[in-house]
Amino acid sequence: MTGRQDASAEPLVLGLDVGGTSTRALVATLDGRILGTAHGAGGNPVAHGAETAVREIGGAVRTALGALDPGRVAAGVIGLAGGSLAPPEVLALWPAVGLTVTPRLVGDAELAHAAGTAAADGTLLLSGTGAIAAEIRDHALRRTADGHGWLLGDRGSGLWLGREAVSAALTAVDRALPHDGPSLRLPGLAGAIAEALVGPDGLGSEPRSALIAAAHAEAPARLARLAPIVLDRAAAGDPAAVALVERAADHLIDTLALVREPDSPLPLVLAGGLLASETELAVRLRPRLAARWPDAAVSTARNGAGAAAWLAARTLGRGTAELHRRLTA
Repeated sequence: MTGRQDASAEPLVLGLDVGGTSTRALVATLDGRILGTAHGAGGNPVAHGAETAVREIGGAVRTALGALDPGRVAAGVIGLAGGSLAPPEVLALWPAVGLTVTPRLVGDAELAHAAGTAAADGTLLLSGTGAIAAEIRDHALRRTADGHGWLLGDRGSGLWLGREAVSAALTAVDRALPHDGPSLRLPGLAGAIAEALVGPDGLGSEPRSALIAAAHAEAPARLARLAPIVLDRAAAGDPAAVALVERAADHLIDTLALVREPDSPLPLVLAGGLLASETELAVRLRPRLAARWPDAAVSTARNGAGAAAWLAARTLGRGTAELHRRLTA
């Protein structure tokens, strides 16, 4: 973690973006000068427990503040999945780090939307390990679609791509056996997935069993690690990978349509590891979005901690579009 110092006495805002893989904090003035930042390990209490959450969140706040007086923080916002269910240990953390205000808890969907636009109303489409769409009204979550988890949904997510790629590899095995016997080597995407799961030495004498066992050996969410393989091969023109990515894009459009009116002109924010950058999925999704919602301004979620600080500034009557630009850049 790294922090910076400032000797001025003006009020400050604090923003926190707390996820399963990282915890980010940002301290800024009300005119948008960033005085301190911090980046730590995952601090989500649901994923890691209350003890880890307190350690990572507290450490991030202390580091971002540096030598600044915590009492100068006039407002704060913490973005947290399941934020309304934050354990009491997290709620008790604020006085322990010297804050005289209690940061407001918002969910990760509201925060991701604010990280992409200063507009009060709009929709969010997120695809990372999981996938969800959300309608936002007055910066608050109104309704969601999907986000149902690996067993029941998350269609178009990294996990979905990984699972479908393994299924396609198994179909390739079924198609090849018994003709190729124990020396079976799968071509294209199927071969790349098989190598990622069982290693470069091949599938052995029981290729079907080897693939199934490898896929079940880890937590289901770990199948999302196969998504980059699918995306890379789709970018290279592999027909099987292209077909999977096209299906993923169609699923995401269908999910978004559940919470977004036809031809809505409201802003649309793309978020998550598969959509916030120019992945092959994002590239294939954007023309579909333009065809379905031609008047919508489409943006990507940026600095979540900065967005949280901006939401905090809004509670003090300072949530301008220019401040949003400065804090989320």
